[in-house]
Amino acid sequence: MKLASLKDGSRDGRLAVVSKDLMMFADASHIAATLQHALDDWAAVEADLAAECERLESGEIAGQPFDPARAMSPLPRAHLWADGSAYVNHVELVRKARGAELPESFWTDPLMYVGASDALLGPRDAIPAASTDWGIDMEAEIAVITDDVPMGVTAEEARRHIKLVMILNDISFRGLIPAELSKGFGFCQSKGPTAFSPVAVTPDELGDAWDGAKLSLPLLVDYNGKPFGMADAGTDMTFDFGQLIAHAAKTRALGAGAIIGSGTISNRDPDGSPGRPVDNGGKGYSCIAEIRMIETIRDGKPSTPFMEFGDTVRIEMKDAGGASIFGAIEQEVVAA
Repeated sequence: MKLASLKDGSRDGRLAVVSKDLMMFADASHIAATLQHALDDWAAVEADLAAECERLESGEIAGQPFDPARAMSPLPRAHLWADGSAYVNHVELVRKARGAELPESFWTDPLMYVGASDALLGPRDAIPAASTDWGIDMEAEIAVITDDVPMGVTAEEARRHIKLVMILNDISFRGLIPAELSKGFGFCQSKGPTAFSPVAVTPDELGDAWDGAKLSLPLLVDYNGKPFGMADAGTDMTFDFGQLIAHAAKTRALGAGAIIGSGTISNRDPDGSPGRPVDNGGKGYSCIAEIRMIETIRDGKPSTPFMEFGDTVRIEMKDAGGASIFGAIEQEVVAA
């Protein structure tokens, strides 16, 4: 099933079920007022929500046209938003560009930061920034939403706690990162508000592309109306979502509604070299920083600028038949 949170003037929106083709929706607030309420009592409401989806799909209940502009983030605010770095190729490139070796532990122990979860953006909300000197960048990723996860869960057990899947744009202010990380304490100002897809979907909607912990489909990124990235989310993923959830839950339980992100999706070329741009026959990039790192390694300095006011990004994933799975994230950078 596909679930959305629609704008109704409240902080958390109104829960709705959405048709498979993303064309129609039906109110589901009589089953659970919000998605967080549904996740808090998932075992009791999942079947009722699935049945409501079936009634919408069959025409048994009348639907209304679904407008992504009316959608908030599926979870407009979450108890936890933690983003991993599952694609070590991305981390390796970033470090190589500044002449730093990649520690061996990065291949066995994932990186993860806890982000701002109090005001997550909807799929059509603007990217606000006070200055382009901040180095505004998009990061196209996959995320999962869990139910209650016990402390010390194994990676295999963690898979059973994945209830919903989304795509996202994790905004980074690259110009602020070096000074902040040099303090040795992690991200705060360097990360802008994160935007999520119009709908969150249950894993069964993903078919054979989902193996229980990894989604193997390209994530399409258009930048200012031109193809920028088409990296496959299942390729070069060093840590799957079971491992990422287990990492987050090592020392504490995770509450229902925890969002765990994959980190920037990044693919190598088949010969093992850094990925090439889409217009050069490659799979492109999921963030601007990565092409800048490759330019630095190749040319000694980057030539692709970060985002400016008025720039736009579109992020979407399609199934094998070409149909949009989560709907598209479409954002413009605006002066805050």
